[in-house]
Amino acid sequence: MAATSGSRNDRLNCPSHPEATLVEDYHAGDMICSECGLVVGDRVVDVGSEWRTFSNDKAQKDPCRVGESENSLLSGSNLSTIIGKPTGNAGFNQDGSAKYHNKRTMNSSDRTLLNAFREIAQMADRINLPKTIVDRTNTLFKQVHEQRTLRGRSNDAIAAACLYIACRQEGVPRTFKEICAISRVSKKEIGRCFKEILKALETSVDLITTGDFMSRFCSNLGLPSRVQKAATHIAKKAVEMDLVPGRSPISVAAAAIYLASQASEEKKSQKEIGDVAGVADVTIRQSYRLIFPKAVSLFPEDFKFATSIEHLPQP
Repeated sequence: MAATSGSRNDRLNCPSHPEATLVEDYHAGDMICSECGLVVGDRVVDVGSEWRTFSNDKAQKDPCRVGESENSLLSGSNLSTIIGKPTGNAGFNQDGSAKYHNKRTMNSSDRTLLNAFREIAQMADRINLPKTIVDRTNTLFKQVHEQRTLRGRSNDAIAAACLYIACRQEGVPRTFKEICAISRVSKKEIGRCFKEILKALETSVDLITTGDFMSRFCSNLGLPSRVQKAATHIAKKAVEMDLVPGRSPISVAAAAIYLASQASEEKKSQKEIGDVAGVADVTIRQSYRLIFPKAVSLFPEDFKFATSIEHLPQP
């Protein structure tokens, strides 16, 4: 491969053709006269880029350099050089032992963080959570780890609780059952860590409302927007009228979806809704029993009934 020389070649010229343009052979490292082919200089050091450029590719990560980028949450020990196994005589001592060895520079604290970050990324990937939530979860875990206030709790439980908190702080809350399903710890253990983390970090999360889950539950059930709108209105009115005191927002949302779907053409059973919302059939039934007597005043005024309130399932 050859290319026209740049400004660094101006000091060299061909004795027979001093005005001729020099051509650089990158493979051999030679400077060649373009008129007579005389090698004017050899062993020229190429100061250009020694890696392929990926700037025009659509990949999110630029692989022009190998190795992992520095993690600001670690002490920097995640950047290390790994020496491969020797293959020639130059890599061994006279007694047959390897001359060069990898030195373990990562401390135990960074190793714990890396394992936790890996677990958090895997949990988030299972339910398609964005990177912003993963980054917030990693930051929360590091803060908890540095304070050492949750000694005795497993790192997996702390990571799951941090993910639950991050989801709520980012406005995309998930239920304890959903976090439990993607982790390796129990719902009870996640709940304990959740309370301890809030106390230790002196932070808070917004209260969960029925609207936080309504769009996701209705989407997973395949319900149209008009049913979702009606269910959201029913749940909001039920809370405002204090019809469901002490009931969790998730159970109220599930009961509202059941009531709205039964009044529409897209009917869903309590079991179908319970599987999506992560609540038992009896829990939905109990909330439904509380809101059904006031069903007339709960529906939006423009709702088109496929089944009249008189013919809806009795609680």
